[in-house]
Amino acid sequence: MILIPLVVAVVLVSLTLWLANWLLLSRHPELGNERRFSRQIGMLALTVAGLIAIILTLPVDASTRNQIIGLVGLLLSGVVAFSSTNIVANLMAGLMLRMTRSFRTGDYIRIEEQFGRVAERGLFDTEIQTETRELISVPNTYLISRPHTVVRASGTIVSTSLSLGYDVHHSRIEELLPKAAEQCGLSDCFVHILELGDFSITYRVSGLLTDVKKLLTTRSNLRRSVLDVLHEANIEIVSPAFMNQRPIIDGTKFIPARYRKSVATPVPIAEEIAFDKAEQAEQLETQRHELEKEISDLEARLKEAVDDDKQALSDEIEQVRQELSQLGAQAKNNSQEA
Repeated sequence: MILIPLVVAVVLVSLTLWLANWLLLSRHPELGNERRFSRQIGMLALTVAGLIAIILTLPVDASTRNQIIGLVGLLLSGVVAFSSTNIVANLMAGLMLRMTRSFRTGDYIRIEEQFGRVAERGLFDTEIQTETRELISVPNTYLISRPHTVVRASGTIVSTSLSLGYDVHHSRIEELLPKAAEQCGLSDCFVHILELGDFSITYRVSGLLTDVKKLLTTRSNLRRSVLDVLHEANIEIVSPAFMNQRPIIDGTKFIPARYRKSVATPVPIAEEIAFDKAEQAEQLETQRHELEKEISDLEARLKEAVDDDKQALSDEIEQVRQELSQLGAQAKNNSQEA
């Protein structure tokens, strides 16, 4: 008889935790790591509360019960103290990153020498897909302890630099380079003179790219366009210190002859290959937000609908929820395959 309260407490706590896990996590496989994070924190708090509830029903006197609670508190404090540089530190860093919202899934990000797109934001680390299609897991403490650069979704500046001799007037270069930038889809183009060297002038041409998903391709296209425009203007891209051991005729310019491809072959888009997981993650997150908004709108209409329309709206809500569930299963499969 003395163990009945303890047994009842264990059963109730177990059922409560199972039900909470089903309601918060298992029932919603479509939730990504962003939405699961707060629910996982809630489950952790419920587990601690359930443990305290079980301790309170132990068949011991009050002083012993208080000692056990104190011991549990000491153990939790020890876990926090000894794990502060690892698990708990990354957990707190993850909370901080979500509060500051410095980046989101799909954004381009640079952390020191690492550059890529955010493929997944986890509880303890952030996964970045690099230009070589590799996946790098960066601890959240690493992110908050070092400056990171995020490419704005509204657009970014794309630029390239080159050195030209003093024999070409800078005004001519400042007219040609913006044309090269405009040819590859950049807007608001401008040119800066970076350095006056001993033998050459260093120029930098820049422009605004609004479609940031084409960042890698646009950088390459800008360099190609600069070559084409300057060569067509009969300007050689070579330093005055250039030396060649072959005998040449005076006045020879080192500009390659115009080359025309015999067959136009489709060129693969680098971003689609390099950042496939990040792109899929961004698309799935966008679709999930759209479906959730659609469900919210349908539920609002359901409250105001008459009896004849309620069944149709309920069926439509259920259909959208099934699509949302399938989206979550697809995101989970994509994560496992990667």
